[in-house]
Amino acid sequence: MAGIPDPTSASFLGMPLWLWVIVGGVALFGAFQAYYWIGHVLGSRLYTSRLGTKIGQENITRVENVVRKWGALAVYACFWVPGLRHTLPWVAGVLRISYPWYVVASALGCLTWVPVTSFGLYSVIWGWLGLAARSPLLAGLAALLAVAVVVGFVRWRRHRAARREAEKHPPQMPTFQ
Repeated sequence: MAGIPDPTSASFLGMPLWLWVIVGGVALFGAFQAYYWIGHVLGSRLYTSRLGTKIGQENITRVENVVRKWGALAVYACFWVPGLRHTLPWVAGVLRISYPWYVVASALGCLTWVPVTSFGLYSVIWGWLGLAARSPLLAGLAALLAVAVVVGFVRWRRHRAARREAEKHPPQMPTFQ
């Protein structure tokens, strides 16, 4: 039929893609529940843990403010923000937001984010492989361009963070006695 493959025939390691998506969604939902309860049990001790020091107090405070302001809506939105996806659930547990609303928000997040990213990623990979089959040179250039964009983005973020840090702590003039 017009050269369009049957979407139900896609598979990875012999398992249909749709089943991978369901398994991934269930696993992510389970991880979100674990994050919440670990944060809930550890409470503010989480902030002084190795994970908390790695995240940084300033970032934790920023996430706390988002959770306080938006509640369960922040839980849903965090699926779409890479830095928050695996940070916000811990903080939500520490702040003890309403667990029933947390479950609803994390379930809705899994139900929308997992299929979009799974099939989107599937499309990008197969698109790139199709390009590689037609023109290995163009596929190589596309891969190099993608790497350059990621490296540029990471450098921009680090530069922006360093500039913010420098603004918070301006250099001191030396004093002579």
